[in-house]
Amino acid sequence: MTVPPALLAELTDAGLDPDEILRQVAAALAEDAPGGDVTSEATIPAEARGTAVFATRETGVVAGLGVAALVFHHVLGDDVEITDRVPDGTRVASGDVVMRVSGPTRGLLTAERTALNYASHLSGIATATAAWVDALSGTRARVLDTRKTLPTFRALQKYAVRCGGGVNHRFSLSDRAMVKDNHVVAAGGVVPAYLAVRAAYPDLRVEVEVTELDELPGLLEAGCTEVLLDNMDPATMAEAVRITAGRATLEASGGLTIERARVVAETGVDFISVGALTHSVKVFDLGLDLLEG
Repeated sequence: MTVPPALLAELTDAGLDPDEILRQVAAALAEDAPGGDVTSEATIPAEARGTAVFATRETGVVAGLGVAALVFHHVLGDDVEITDRVPDGTRVASGDVVMRVSGPTRGLLTAERTALNYASHLSGIATATAAWVDALSGTRARVLDTRKTLPTFRALQKYAVRCGGGVNHRFSLSDRAMVKDNHVVAAGGVVPAYLAVRAAYPDLRVEVEVTELDELPGLLEAGCTEVLLDNMDPATMAEAVRITAGRATLEASGGLTIERARVVAETGVDFISVGALTHSVKVFDLGLDLLEG
């Protein structure tokens, strides 16, 4: 398979590993057509050629179109032309054409579902993220994702969050320390837990979860500069902002809904983390239509 260098560069510039995405695409296609696409092979002449368009069925933000393009290249190699592809992160309206593909008709239909699975899922994440970004507009708060991602799909899902205007939290258990309630219990308190991580990994960022306001002053005095406020009501969060007085960034987390987003943001917190962006997002309604003639 030959992939256009420009597409590989695009994936790299987006913070994705092209080799890993290629591996995933190959596995997805092997899962979908282990013995070939029997319906297309039976109903479509081998020499038939066609053009199909990716069209939106709703308003939102698209993401994953580059990955979808990669699917077509994997199936059809050089014998495919992809045009009119809008950039990932573009806001679209229902009925917009976001990509056009031309090539052997059998191959277009073999690639269809896998390409749509990527683009629809990632566009759903981008669209959901953009809704949170809009809800927080005019406040200092920004929406964060979490590690609540599909196994092996994290890089793509977090990429889609960025396409929607959100901010990525840590990518793994290794790139940043996150002291949560169970760590606090095991270590004997928030301050001992924070100091233990700081001693073991002095160069890593460390965020600590607090569930009660009385945990916050000692943590700030110990030098913690990233704090997660877990399941606090807006009044308590506002008091945490007052106590912190800019000494640490504050992340609100736990059962937050988009209907409450602005109320939470107006407490003065810096971030609002939303696991639902990746773990229970609705897919974006995107379809592939084969053109007649």
